[in-house]
Amino acid sequence: MTLPLFTRRLAMAFVLTLGVASCGGGDGKAGGAPTEITFSILSAEGQAASGPMWQPLLDDMSRAVGVPVKPYFGSNYTVLVEAMGGGHTQVAWLSAKPALEAIDRSQGEVIARIVDPEGRDSYSSTLIVRAGSGITLEQVLACGKQYDFGIGDAQSTSGTLAPMAFLFNPRGVVPGECFKTVRSANHQANAFGVATGVLDVATSNTVNTIFLARQNPQIAAQIEEIWQSPPIPESGIVVREDLDPAMKEKIRSFFLTYGQGVGVEADRQRSVLAGLNYSRFAAADDSYLNPVREMVADQQLSAARARRDTAGIATAERELQRLRSLREVQP
Repeated sequence: MTLPLFTRRLAMAFVLTLGVASCGGGDGKAGGAPTEITFSILSAEGQAASGPMWQPLLDDMSRAVGVPVKPYFGSNYTVLVEAMGGGHTQVAWLSAKPALEAIDRSQGEVIARIVDPEGRDSYSSTLIVRAGSGITLEQVLACGKQYDFGIGDAQSTSGTLAPMAFLFNPRGVVPGECFKTVRSANHQANAFGVATGVLDVATSNTVNTIFLARQNPQIAAQIEEIWQSPPIPESGIVVREDLDPAMKEKIRSFFLTYGQGVGVEADRQRSVLAGLNYSRFAAADDSYLNPVREMVADQQLSAARARRDTAGIATAERELQRLRSLREVQP
């Protein structure tokens, strides 16, 4: 018997949480000077695939902050947020929506944001289909329960939040009612599903497109985009806000100066960043995530309207108005 999707998610989160607990996290207590830092990294393929890209940066970070920095690779956004909340990890690379969750629920604080090699600090959500399938966006939005659909992790900014806020909600499309089947998975799994014909259409993003073309060009060649969202704030570096202040400043300084300047060492650091498809880390605080808060409020408004929740509608509308007013006064 196939378990309901929600039940499977809970089971996965439980298993992964046990995994974080068993790895011990950093051995420094929250609020004190740590003797070790554990850095969370989202990776559907685990340490074997992502480790070589991240380890040089973590080694440099360890030398800069004076304590060992070890990675924790997780395939699930929720468990990474919970790991920070439980004090098992002290620093994390998170996309925008999980970063908000870490701020709101896990004592997280943004210290930097990603800038890509072209100088962009944003990316886009995409909708992908198998190359040559002939499936168009208009056909997808016509619903009719004719397609198998892959959506992202529930906490994924580009895999779930952006396509709902920018594409489906404005058109009154409910994926569970629109498609023949709906499967929730990470970008890599959904891309492989589309490329191999297991899925007809799925969410992805422009960053995943780059990495897929680099790491698995045969699969990438089997995929084409039929929709791209407006810009989404790039991933950020989040630390626990109660981390020892001196250590927090060392970490902040490391990221904001990494790969900057001239000389052999700066060139080496830039090559490390290039392997991650970054050019630098820019200073940031929680406010850079306000566009994502708008998407969250939009989704909450749609949900409240669907259940005819008058109080919920009013609350979501107020939050949207507040966030839009903040955007309007920005230079």
